[in-house]
Amino acid sequence: MGEKLEGNRLWESSRMMLPEHKSRIWNDKREMLRRMKPVLNEQKLEEIEFTLALSLRSHVRVTVVLFDAFENKQLNGFVTSIHTHSREIKLQWAEEWKWIEVDDIVEAYIV
Repeated sequence: MGEKLEGNRLWESSRMMLPEHKSRIWNDKREMLRRMKPVLNEQKLEEIEFTLALSLRSHVRVTVVLFDAFENKQLNGFVTSIHTHSREIKLQWAEEWKWIEVDDIVEAYIV
């Protein structure tokens, strides 16, 4: 029995847990880490704001990557309005539009 527990790491000891439990623990840890929003530095924030302002002034299409707990979402359209006091932009594509908070944007680039 001493040989079985040699090294005694959690994943090596079959008496500690089943393989299903191991995969569940890893999945839970990955989901927990994914839910945390990345912290953007000042330079990245300025770059995003500059790109949004350029889209508004020049009427060029922009792609915006929004943070989501499980998978980032991409929206593609034209910035038609910017509210600096509430830090929101109005993104319009085809006949639809949506108000988006600037703080939810993790990346923006001109298409």
